[in-house]
Amino acid sequence: MNKSKLSIFGIGFLALVITIVSCNNGDEDPIIETPAAGSVDITSVVQASYTNGVTISTGNGSITLTSNGTPNHVSAYWGEGHPLYEVNPTGVNPGIIRERTNIMTIPTNPVSASVKEVTALGAIGMSLNGVPIYNDREGGNVPLDPMVLEHFERAGAHVGPSGYHYHVNGDFTTKDDANLVGFLRDGFPIYGRKCVSGVYPSDLDENGGHTSTTADFPTAIYHYHCSNTNYLNLGVYILKAGSYHGTKGTYVQ
Repeated sequence: MNKSKLSIFGIGFLALVITIVSCNNGDEDPIIETPAAGSVDITSVVQASYTNGVTISTGNGSITLTSNGTPNHVSAYWGEGHPLYEVNPTGVNPGIIRERTNIMTIPTNPVSASVKEVTALGAIGMSLNGVPIYNDREGGNVPLDPMVLEHFERAGAHVGPSGYHYHVNGDFTTKDDANLVGFLRDGFPIYGRKCVSGVYPSDLDENGGHTSTTADFPTAIYHYHCSNTNYLNLGVYILKAGSYHGTKGTYVQ
């Protein structure tokens, strides 16, 4: 009887291990829950990944990231005369990159929200160099259109009333790869279009994410991927659209 119970337990455990697959696997990744809600602490990955003078403080179950919102790469929005200025062939809008304090507070152990809140205008996350991430909408809450997109430089960004920010993939965040782009306001990470194995995930939910291990997280965690849809056939890919998977923290600009 004891042997029977042990055998059943062993089979069940093996099935669990097989079910929890990762982006390292070339097969389709099933959408699964993390081993336990909120069991993954993102602190060490956040601390190891952010650059460009982003300061990080922790306490009371949250992480606060502070940046000046400026990129550490070339852009037409630096303005002529700046050492990182380069011409954008399709022009720019009248804005220019200026320092602006950005403060994002996210949970150390992000969890799924029972009600998924739609992302709104303004910052929905922070990239690894401290530049804000925006969704696929522009002023007036209208979708990005070709006229706006032609003023994006090769970083997939432009300047708006709240400063410089990314909307789509670019040379300094993610192209056709599995790069970690940053973290959204709900504390969940966002990656490029591919899994680390080099395949495009085929099991993303309606908000562009799924649960599996990643190059940064050996324990399965929900994470977003940059859209794999060629937006308006213009060769760009939206970083994030739709709703948050978790409950968003604060973002002050």
